[in-house]
Amino acid sequence: MMELDMLDRQIIDALRVDGRVTFSALSAVLGCSDQTVARRYRRLRADAGLRVVGLPHGVRLGYDMWLIRLQAAPDSAAAIADALARRPDTTWVTLMSGGTEVGCVVQNPGTADRETLLLQKLPRTPRLVSVRAYCLMHYFAGGPIGGEARPTDLSAEQIALLRPPPVEGGPAVLPDADRPMLAALTRDGRLGYPELAAATGWSESTARRRLEQLQHTGAVFFDVEVEPSLLGYHARVQLWLSVAPAHLAAVGAALAGHPEVVFAAATTGETNVVATVICHDMAGLYEYLTHRVGPLPGVERVESSPALRHVKQVGAILPG
Repeated sequence: MMELDMLDRQIIDALRVDGRVTFSALSAVLGCSDQTVARRYRRLRADAGLRVVGLPHGVRLGYDMWLIRLQAAPDSAAAIADALARRPDTTWVTLMSGGTEVGCVVQNPGTADRETLLLQKLPRTPRLVSVRAYCLMHYFAGGPIGGEARPTDLSAEQIALLRPPPVEGGPAVLPDADRPMLAALTRDGRLGYPELAAATGWSESTARRRLEQLQHTGAVFFDVEVEPSLLGYHARVQLWLSVAPAHLAAVGAALAGHPEVVFAAATTGETNVVATVICHDMAGLYEYLTHRVGPLPGVERVESSPALRHVKQVGAILPG
């Protein structure tokens, strides 16, 4: 298994700050050559599963966003997860609970596609036992809003130098003409302007201008995926919390401040907070649940679903 050193971890952390930072800017911040940064990045892509993708910012775009839990027969859950992962509107698909449960996030510009999925396609799926759908009401950390409290190997000064300009206020818009470029970015968020021009049929200058506009308005954001075990995290668990409404905001804020939490949101349903947690091992998860989550005022019940396999984390599924 590949071992990551300090420079590898700094490159990963830097891409979480700005997924499209240039190698020259990154080398200046990290104090090494462009060639070293480029070589390390290619190695991380090949051996650590590092990937930067561009995604529509569903919160700013006002998208319809749902978290879906499916219970399936053990011999069909993997096939259902694979089918969901191939959909362009899913951003996270995971096999959980020993391979009998599938969790996914779906986001759409309108309600028609969501209704087709929930009311027609999924109910007709063979060997599907149950479907539970929760509307994502508010993000506390992770996903399109970021804000995770995970440890970083970058200094505050380095983060400040890497941080892209703030987006402008007001609602964001994703024009239909820009969707071919977004489709290319969901495969590789660091595509150069020649590749984006080829994907869209535009000139390089037009591709640059359109992407800068999407970033400036916050219509797209860039996410990073990497194999967590290479960073020392071997326990990945989905938590479903029942929280008293009066404590919902405080619990969400507390979770956002926990370094173990990579995603947290308030939802509709019998459980009203969902969180994705990574720990070094199951003993660490036990300590986290008993010492950090359990004592939070307002937490009435916690259900945990260990992640067996991430079928899709971010972006489009790439051909094998």
